Amino acid sequence: MTETENLLTPEELEALTTGLQDGSIESDTGLNSDLRAVRHDLTNEDSSLGVNVGAVDMVNERFVRQFRLGLLEVLRTTPKVNMANVEIMKFSEYLSDLTPPLSVNTIRLNPLRGYSMVVIEPEVVFSALDNFFGGFGRGFDELPPGRLFTPTESSIIKIMLNVLFGSLQEAWAPILQLKCEHIGSEINPQFAQIADENDLVVVSRFVAEVGKDVKGNIDLVYPYNSLKPIRDLLRSRVQTGDGDDASDKEWSVELQSAAVDAELELTVVLAEIETTLMKFEALQEGDILYLNKNEHARMFVDGTPIFDVDVGASGSQIATRIVKPLEPLK
Repeated sequence: MTETENLLTPEELEALTTGLQDGSIESDTGLNSDLRAVRHDLTNEDSSLGVNVGAVDMVNERFVRQFRLGLLEVLRTTPKVNMANVEIMKFSEYLSDLTPPLSVNTIRLNPLRGYSMVVIEPEVVFSALDNFFGGFGRGFDELPPGRLFTPTESSIIKIMLNVLFGSLQEAWAPILQLKCEHIGSEINPQFAQIADENDLVVVSRFVAEVGKDVKGNIDLVYPYNSLKPIRDLLRSRVQTGDGDDASDKEWSVELQSAAVDAELELTVVLAEIETTLMKFEALQEGDILYLNKNEHARMFVDGTPIFDVDVGASGSQIATRIVKPLEPLK
């Protein structure tokens, strides 16, 4: 049979066409019926084809540990810094959620290409400033949109950036030796063009609480294209689980050191009695309550039973003597 010869005769072709038209021949065989075509815009890079977010999460975990330690040293307080989810989005979408004034800092992370950005909300700046000068980390009411940071406020921002740079370099060390460089600062993120509007960026957000009831965000924004060349390196680190054991041990020691100064409330209960609301409301001055005294009193630490104790006196002070520890609650 030559290439130009038809596989079907004209009569067979006509019969096939007629059968498809009148439905006597089934056209849907069921093969691949569940498959759907997905539209892909080749002009807009797909984030799912490149950077592994899990790798960035691992870097962020190490960064948070180092950043806490650094802030503890300069602010003389124990800060709370927690990770939020890493997100990949268009740069324009990220900018649309920001409200100036902010501490917007353009940075260079050599050898990564391009520029990255650190955005610190003013709540964090003012709370850190109050802590630095011996306060309790108080915030502020509200800032006008065009308000600039004063020289003193800019100084505390510089101190925080130095801590952040050191922490970031330590966090990346198992993967890549970074060198952080501060390029410039703005109060309006629209002026910090680290990427075009439609370009993708990788946003790592950290919620910082450096004062009493004052929270604010610190964002670390990488251009997607800066991380794409090292995506294979990031992926290999996630698979092997490489980490910085030395920094983990250092963080553990510092955490234990900070924990020993935590305040605890100790309560000693001699006895307890159960009653009804009616009897309780009927109680008057001079009434006598009969208690079933246990062999030992019980000591609670922040509401958790810890020891059986005996109550007595030591000199002129009421005192307790620990009899035995209690089994931990399961």
